[in-house]
Amino acid sequence: METTIALRLPRDAASVPLIREMLDGTLRSLGVDPHVRDDIELMLTEACSNVVKHAAPSDDYRVYAIVDDERCVIQVVDHGGGFDPRKIVDHGPASEHGRGLQIMRALADDIRFTNEHEDGAMVCLEKRLRYAPGAAGTHLMTT
Repeated sequence: METTIALRLPRDAASVPLIREMLDGTLRSLGVDPHVRDDIELMLTEACSNVVKHAAPSDDYRVYAIVDDERCVIQVVDHGGGFDPRKIVDHGPASEHGRGLQIMRALADDIRFTNEHEDGAMVCLEKRLRYAPGAAGTHLMTT
């Protein structure tokens, strides 16, 4: 089984909780382990918040979340100017800002960035899923 969420959202801070709740509701209904859901929620929040803060002049952005039996793949796509993730300065753990990429890298099993000046930027985050015992999603997994 595969579940897909595809949303076009305004580049506004109020859009972040909307997609976060939609994806968490899907994962919760499948019985995904709460710790894995927390990681996914934080990764998604950081990716969307970065778009809201930095993707000028884009007015909107898109979020695609694909959940299958084994993993959750999130793509956050904007039409801003893009960035080079290798040139982002890592801030210390006590910093209040600038830690979004570090957080995403720490929580994701895989993270990829695509930047095209004319087409904007995409971050793709992947996380392996674990299910709670007896969860609805566990009968979908191959053993």
